[in-house]
Amino acid sequence: MSTDYQQAREALGIRLRELRLSAPGGRLTGTQLASRLSWPHSKVYKLEGGRQTATADDLRAWADAVGRPDVFPELDARLKGFESHIRSWRRQLAAGHRPVQDSWNLEVSRSTVIHAWEESVIPGMLQTADYARAVFLRYADLYGTVRDTEEAVRTRILRQQWLHEGGHTLRALVWEAALHALICSPAVLAAQLDRLAGLIGMDTVELGVVPLGASLKIPAANGFWVLDDRLVIAEDWHAEIWLDDADSVATYLKVWSTLRDSAVYGPDAQNVISRAQRAVRPQR
Repeated sequence: MSTDYQQAREALGIRLRELRLSAPGGRLTGTQLASRLSWPHSKVYKLEGGRQTATADDLRAWADAVGRPDVFPELDARLKGFESHIRSWRRQLAAGHRPVQDSWNLEVSRSTVIHAWEESVIPGMLQTADYARAVFLRYADLYGTVRDTEEAVRTRILRQQWLHEGGHTLRALVWEAALHALICSPAVLAAQLDRLAGLIGMDTVELGVVPLGASLKIPAANGFWVLDDRLVIAEDWHAEIWLDDADSVATYLKVWSTLRDSAVYGPDAQNVISRAQRAVRPQR
């Protein structure tokens, strides 16, 4: 959990405690408030101590129980403010992958230049439909979520229209390991590599590949995307992290530039892709 996220959760907890102690009808103990809410008293103290994330329903109930329903909009705004940065996969995928792809499409449509780094998969905007389908199914299995796979695939492929519009540039870096990862069948990976090779030289795509044998100035960590100079979207196993403060954007762009120093482009990138193609289609 990020420090910023935890600090925001603790700040919300302090505000909840203030409301309990200054209730219009008189100061409430944690036990009294828990009784009003029919909650275990431990929940009150976990929320106040920043050890549990409140839901909007929790906050509305708290505001009503302390006699301050008028403060719910403030509490809800605080919650949305820090939850917008840490987007739990389990919460996001409760309705399937399609809504997540819709959110991405909206942000991409607002962007002019996108910097991407992927260390284990082909970047979504460069995926074939079959490759995207395999990825969505793997994650649906992992999280036990709704299988709206075909809708998600169509929405991801729709996002690729951005590459065919003038004035846009995708600066994508991929670690060579992603070219060999059989997250899908060998046949699907072979077709995906063919597509990747065909993108080299496209005027809206700058594709760099970091060879496995390249000297790295920093470790190859989780994938991330930087949309213009306004938003970073990074992925971890538990959540997708959205960061829009200037310092974070600058840090991720610096990471991207550092990784780029290890990448190859043009014919050299084509050679790395060809090596992966030969591996997935061994000579008979």
